[in-house]
Amino acid sequence: MILARVSASTTNLGPGFDCLGVALSLWNEVIIYPEEGPQQPAPEIVTSSAAAFCARAAVMLPPFRCEIRGEVPQARGLGSSTTVRAGVLLALNHMSGQVLSRQEIFALCAELEGHPDNAAAAIFGGFTIVSCSGRKVDRFDVSPQLKFVLFVPDFEVKTAHARTVVPTHFARADVVQNLANSSLISAAFASQDYERLRGAFTDRMHQPYRKQFVPFMSKVFEAALENGALGGFLSGSGSTLACVALTDPEKIAKAMADAVSDLSSRTLILSANNEGATTK
Repeated sequence: MILARVSASTTNLGPGFDCLGVALSLWNEVIIYPEEGPQQPAPEIVTSSAAAFCARAAVMLPPFRCEIRGEVPQARGLGSSTTVRAGVLLALNHMSGQVLSRQEIFALCAELEGHPDNAAAAIFGGFTIVSCSGRKVDRFDVSPQLKFVLFVPDFEVKTAHARTVVPTHFARADVVQNLANSSLISAAFASQDYERLRGAFTDRMHQPYRKQFVPFMSKVFEAALENGALGGFLSGSGSTLACVALTDPEKIAKAMADAVSDLSSRTLILSANNEGATTK
């Protein structure tokens, strides 16, 4: 038996579209059991990841059975598909004698996902900055003092659908504002001076267009800010809304939930996961 443990991730952080991410202390596990005889059909996400691994690593795999378990909600902007794809790739790589490096596993996972930000955070842990080509990742540990307060609505937002509403061209002023805010966020995480995050999460490139899927976004963020949050952003493509805080995370979580008390939802208070994905 080989067990891969991969954490959820929150990405974009507002202005850092497809570039910034943080691994969170919430995990899924992918367990591979070598098994002879007839195999039960596996989910497509497992079979496609396994096929991609075999092609990239140039190996033939023995029959296996795959079990997926954990706590990461699906289609909520927390990288659930990444946890499965990365888990399969890491477990099969372990079974094959580590024929691919972690960087190669990351690159393959990012290719399968279609964007690199969740894969970088989930595989390497901490706060990650990834180039658009997906070839270079910088990471920084995140202090346990910084808390991520998540408001998780009881409905899904599919990433592929949420991407269709994002324009392909932007006004220069919007791009400049996003560059400035992304730089502020990166500096805050690199220095662990998290007070610098105040006012830095404003985004002009994807959140205004995705707000239609989470129309209560502004109301929840306003409640969080009034109760001490440093700022908030749409986690990935949603539907989860994420806020960061140095103090009073329980108070902030309650305020976020109370802001839309008629909506079925739950809140989570998490730290960052600095360890990255593991196998054993």
